[in-house]
Amino acid sequence: MARHDRAIAKALPLTQASDDSRARLRLQSLSWALLGGLAAALIGLPAGLDSGLRSAGCGFFYGLLAFHLQRVDPDDEHLAAGLVGAVCGIRSLGGPVQITSLALPVPELHSLLHQPLAHSAMAAIIELMRGWLPLWLPLIGSALLLRGAQRLLPALRP
Repeated sequence: MARHDRAIAKALPLTQASDDSRARLRLQSLSWALLGGLAAALIGLPAGLDSGLRSAGCGFFYGLLAFHLQRVDPDDEHLAAGLVGAVCGIRSLGGPVQITSLALPVPELHSLLHQPLAHSAMAAIIELMRGWLPLWLPLIGSALLLRGAQRLLPALRP
C-alpha cells in the first residue's frame, strides 16, 4: 500500500465519525425545533387554531435558531434573550393589532392636540402591548421550556 493510500485509509474513519456527528447534530437540531414548535403551539392553541399554528411556526424556527446559537456561543445569555425578542417581533408583524384610540376622526383631532403628548403615547403603547403580549406568550413559554429542558437534560445540548 502506498504512503498516500495509507493516509487516505486513516482519514476515512474520521470522515465517518464526522458524518455520524453531523447526523447527530441534525437530529438534535430537529428535536429542538420540534420541541419549540410543539410547546408554542400548545401554549397558543387556547387563543384559537390560527394563533396556535402561527405560534407553532415561530416556535419551530426559534428552536432551530436557538440550537445553532447554543452551538456557537453557549454562554451568551444576552444573545439568547435577543433571539427570543427577535422571534417575538417577527410574530408581532404577522398578528392583527387594532389600535382604535389612534384612528381618530378629524373633528376629534383638535381635542387630541390639547392632551399631553406623553399621555397619548402611553395609551398607544399600552394598546399595542395588549395586542402583542398574547402573541408573545407562547414563544416566551417555548423559550423557557427549551432552556429548562437543556439544563435538566444535558443530552439535549449540542
